[in-house]
Amino acid sequence: MIKVAVIGAENVGKSTFVNVILGKRVSEASETPGTTKGVVKGYMGRMSAPKYVKNPVGGVDDFVIVDTAGLFNPEHELRGRVLSEERFKRILDEIEGCDVVVHMVDAQHGLHRGMEKLHHVLKFRYGKPIVVVINKVDLVDRTRAMELTDVVRKRLDTKPILMSLLTGEGVDRAIEEILKVAGYVSSARAYNRT
Repeated sequence: MIKVAVIGAENVGKSTFVNVILGKRVSEASETPGTTKGVVKGYMGRMSAPKYVKNPVGGVDDFVIVDTAGLFNPEHELRGRVLSEERFKRILDEIEGCDVVVHMVDAQHGLHRGMEKLHHVLKFRYGKPIVVVINKVDLVDRTRAMELTDVVRKRLDTKPILMSLLTGEGVDRAIEEILKVAGYVSSARAYNRT
């Protein structure tokens, strides 16, 4: 089984992404920041992996996707965490148990410093593979989207996927990247067992 955690600042579109991926409403999505208070898990079922992904279970795997509460307020860079220490720790524990992390960035607000720090902790301390997506690109012009892509590439050392959950742009690409990374994780797990 592959567990995928979706993280990001408040109101970046994490819950909507989870609902789109699952094809049903399992997580409450709202314009109001802070709607998700903790952790919401949804079962994705068995998904086919692309043929080029080396997957030891024959090209399919069980997926669980985890929606997390917004960890930071994107409009108040210096304000820090928006959750209590206890909730923040519970979310970190859940993320630690996941195989793949999807880090969502809001195209309107850019990369939050707190999320940047968390990204590096998850990547370097915990060794988590992370897929970065910039959501809400339909709400900014292409120049802004490309500038943000460059910022993310420099600060996180990864090429982000431009996505709009409203128009569907980049959603398939994000899913494909999750499957690709998950296939790698499965192969690594199988290797470690032998």
